[in-house]
Amino acid sequence: MKLPSAAVAASLVCLIVAPVFAQTATPSAAPTTVPVPAAKRVTCLATTQNLKGQDKRDQMQLCMAQARVDCLKQAIDQKVVGESRKSFIKTCVGGDGPEPQ
Repeated sequence: MKLPSAAVAASLVCLIVAPVFAQTATPSAAPTTVPVPAAKRVTCLATTQNLKGQDKRDQMQLCMAQARVDCLKQAIDQKVVGESRKSFIKTCVGGDGPEPQ
């Protein structure tokens, strides 16, 4: 099973992306409702590309679930509510289309 390599790849992506966001974040008076582009779904696809079958499906589901949680936290921090929150999360995650097999 190639679970450790997927976890390592996901960790590396986080380590690379986090400093970029930290440098570009600017304090603002009002919360913004512009989510991160669909990088989260693309990251999940990239981290599962070397897996096959059920392992790939399982890791993709776990990765997307974590992406949704991360986006929900971001929406809560930005005080996005109602239908706007639902749209925000979908845009932040990168859509909830069918997962590649």
